[in-house]
Amino acid sequence: MKIVALAGGVGGAKLADGLAQALPPSDLTVIVNTGDDFEHLGLHISPDLDTVCYTLAGLANPVTGWGRADETFHALEAVRQLGGPGWFALGDRDLGTHLERTRRRRQGDRLSEITRDFCRAWGVEVRVLPMSDDPVPTIVHTTEGDLPFQEYFVLRQAMPTVRGFTFLGAENARPAPGVLEALQRAEAVIFCPSNPWVSLDPILAIPGVRAAAAARPLVAVSPIIGGQTVKGPAAKMYAEMGIQPSALAVARHYHDLLDGFVLDTVDAEQAADIRSLGIRPLVAPTWMRSRADRKALAQAVLNFVQTFIN
Repeated sequence: MKIVALAGGVGGAKLADGLAQALPPSDLTVIVNTGDDFEHLGLHISPDLDTVCYTLAGLANPVTGWGRADETFHALEAVRQLGGPGWFALGDRDLGTHLERTRRRRQGDRLSEITRDFCRAWGVEVRVLPMSDDPVPTIVHTTEGDLPFQEYFVLRQAMPTVRGFTFLGAENARPAPGVLEALQRAEAVIFCPSNPWVSLDPILAIPGVRAAAAARPLVAVSPIIGGQTVKGPAAKMYAEMGIQPSALAVARHYHDLLDGFVLDTVDAEQAADIRSLGIRPLVAPTWMRSRADRKALAQAVLNFVQTFIN
């Protein structure tokens, strides 16, 4: 079964890993958000791409879900000592990734080419694609002004009240090579449990992606469990924009795209309301505390997806 998964952040990376455990490598393509990419200390940083790739490679920090395992931060400590911007946590191993990515970008290589080569070096067998080789930075509109995503999320600790989002240049960006082709060949598309506003919406904003995804059986997994997110500010964003955070709110967010929606067992009472949207619900344990949980959820999602294909 050929599957395309759209992912960003720790939750998206975990389900991508579960899908990689459950499917042959040739059957899975993961398209990753690059709206949170930015330049820091002169380096090109791709946080979501790195989180997904490190997780698939078994290199991710098991405590945080992002960054590298067994990491040290000596370089960052030196930057801070010298009065430099030390607010974004770049570990020493992680710096190697950013240094090499930046070197290759400066010599003219595309982000998709670099990601392909990094995955090969890390032993990642599934195909991982950035949503675009063009920059599409996410701007968060807040009551304290417009902020680039990483300044809002990391420097300001997601504290400013959110009013909306802009994905700069999205209308003129091109999907990365292979993105539309993967969607057109897919038997189904899965939205991983990623932040709808700033992880998946940027991908869907790239011309052609939304329509290509909608043309296939499409199932989303809720990132909100019991009105809260396991990680990240999605629930806070919903609340600040006047929407009660819930699995139902996520289903409504994608209502014109979805065939199926997976929500956690603690939210089972919302299944009827989701069904009333014309979306078939699946109630299942969605909190991925271990790799075994990731695979179990992935298999449950794949079994659900299969019902839309047959």
